[in-house]
Parts: sequence; C-alpha cells; structure tokens
Amino acid sequence: MPEKKKWTADDMPDLSGKTIVVTGGNSGIGYEAALEFARKRADVIIACRDPEKARTAAAQISASSPGARVEAMELDLSNLASVRGFADAFHRGHPALHVLCNNAGVMAIPYRLTVDGFEMQFGTNHLGHFALTGLLLDRLLATEGARVVNVASGAHRMGKIRFDDLQWQKGYRKWMAYGQSKLANLLFTFELQRRADASGAKLLSVACHPGYAATNLQAAGPRMSGSSMMESLFSVGNSLFAQSAAMGALPTEYAAVAPEVHGGDYIGPDGIGEMWGHPVKVGCSAAARDTAAAARLWEVSEQLTNVHYTL
Repeated sequence: MPEKKKWTADDMPDLSGKTIVVTGGNSGIGYEAALEFARKRADVIIACRDPEKARTAAAQISASSPGARVEAMELDLSNLASVRGFADAFHRGHPALHVLCNNAGVMAIPYRLTVDGFEMQFGTNHLGHFALTGLLLDRLLATEGARVVNVASGAHRMGKIRFDDLQWQKGYRKWMAYGQSKLANLLFTFELQRRADASGAKLLSVACHPGYAATNLQAAGPRMSGSSMMESLFSVGNSLFAQSAAMGALPTEYAAVAPEVHGGDYIGPDGIGEMWGHPVKVGCSAAARDTAAAARLWEVSEQLTNVHYTL
C-alpha cells in the first residue's frame, strides 16, 4: 500500500477572499505562515508589538508574492489596552475574519510583569490571546467557516495551572511558567470548542505546535538575562538539531486551512517525539483535557481581562 503523501504548504487551497490575522507574524513561524497564506492569496494582517517590524515583514511578503494583500497592525499582547485598540481598529476596517492565528509568544524569560500586572508569559501567551479572541468573536461568529488557531507547545506537558498563584508571586520558575502558559493555550482551545458547540456556533477552535523549529524565540530569554553563553548554545542547537521555521509553520498552516481539520484537534509534527516533520493530529496531556480546570481557567481569564464572551 503506497505511503500517504505528507502535507506541505503547496497543499493549501486557494484563499482568495479570506481574511487571516497572524499575531507575531513579523518573524519565525508566524512570518512563514503569513507568507504562505499571502502566497495563496489571502488578505493577511500581521499583528505585531513593533509597528516598524510589522511593516518590514509585510513589505517582504509583498515583494516575494506580487499582488499579495498584506497589512501591518500594531498589537501588544502584554497590554490589554493595546489588545482593545487592535480589536477596535480591526472592526473599523474588516467585516469578516476567517482565521485568527494566535501565534505570538515569549518563552522562558526572566520574571517580568505585563502592563496590567500579570506574569509576562501567562499574560502574553494566554491572557492576551484570550482577550483578543473574545474581542474579535463577533467577527469570527459572523464569518462562515471561521477558525481560531492557538499555537501551543510540547512544553504544555510540564505545565500545571497554579490557580493559587497564577502570577508566580511565590517563587518564579521560568520553564514551569512557560509550561503553564502553553497548557493554558490548550485548555482555552478545547473549552472554546465546547462552548461553541453548546451554543450552536459554527466555529472551529484548533491548537497546534511547531516541534523544534529554529526561530528567535529560544534566544530571547538568555538575551534578556544577559547570558551570552546560553544564547550561543541555543544558536548552536538551532543550527544542528532544529527544523526550519518554514517546516515549523506547517502545523499552523494545516490547522488554519486544511479541510479535514475538526474542532478540538491538536496538530503537530509527525517525526520522533513530535520534534520535526509534517503536520498530523497528535495527542496531549491528560491535564490539557481537564474540563473542570478549563472551565475554571475560563472564568478566571474573563475576570482578569474583563473580556466576557458572548457564546
């Protein structure tokens, strides 16, 4: 029996008329996904904290794909006022939203607080995207076939939702905090699908992870800590062992547009340990499927962000 063909970006359908938002689309897997969406003729919005970097990325994509429709918009997920500002601007200019790719994030950084007083990884990776999705929910629900794609990580398996200390005020461990934020991404994904199903909304909520991909994400923490040695080690590891950012973006692209994707799916690479390879449906930890924890996290997230979903 012939081996099933592995999915690549060339397998994406034509996306003409589709509007896709990619947070953190200025670099790494977000950039690669935005590039491929634009190549398939989607209207792509690169949402980035640094407007100049967003404009540069948009110009590069437009240059590589003549006729591509790419827009740069400012979005700082660590600042809820910025999230609301982005949502307001999006509403003024866009009547539909077919795919929201919640891709941007930070990893294993020194202890920092967001503008709103949240631990930076939890505040950016989870709460910022939770608020953004809620504020754009009306556009998603009004768009046929809309999807929310949350980029998680294999690191969710070491995560635990510390409801008694979500902001790590009792002792900070950067990798455990990262794991908590990525577990929160999955709990949010599955709870959003449950609530959409219960309300009869035709919305797909899907998660994915890139495996081990060579991006700037790994170096950010060491750079913030002033550790040039660790930054160099991550750089060497990326060059020797990581797959390309383009390969790492495939699960995002597949989750966003493949017709065989269902709500609640989790997509990752098909290689050993889900570190490399082409996108397939993968498993997750039992903690990620904890419905009670997901419901509790949802309630807490609404309280912390003051964004209340209409589902």
